[in-house]
Amino acid sequence: MTRFPALAATALAAGVLAAGSEACGAAPGTSDAPTPVPAAVSGPRATLPSGAVYRLELATVPEDQAQGLMYRENLPDKTGMLFVFDQPAPHHFWMKNTMIPLDIVWIDDSGKVVFISARTPPCKADPCPTYGPDVAVSRVLEIAGGKAAEEGLAVGSLLRLTDVPNPN
Repeated sequence: MTRFPALAATALAAGVLAAGSEACGAAPGTSDAPTPVPAAVSGPRATLPSGAVYRLELATVPEDQAQGLMYRENLPDKTGMLFVFDQPAPHHFWMKNTMIPLDIVWIDDSGKVVFISARTPPCKADPCPTYGPDVAVSRVLEIAGGKAAEEGLAVGSLLRLTDVPNPN
């Protein structure tokens, strides 16, 4: 059984900025300039059943997987951490030193959700419980607690992962 501490939020500093300026002296909304369009989301990301696109921080090496989202006090909107493991296995998680509730989502190689631990609470005292199915997976996604249900994510849902390395 592999045990990795669930990750607490290191702010993913990837916001989509759309800033426009009005012509000098023009009243707001009267500019002939086109309305700015948000830049396309790039980098590692997951498209959820709702159509929402989540920017992903990747945990691909054991050190990052052990640290995860520990010690983070918040998780920016539409962000998460994706654990990519070298080999499919039953990967169990715990919430030691995690400060916020998380939805932990286990994903098979086709992108199908096989298990969700919703609103997984931070661990307040040792020993910390572990979470996860006894099913081999090579990816696990962590997002803010409650977001899986809000975004229509359920067992059997398909996620579209983009710019994410394939497990070896």
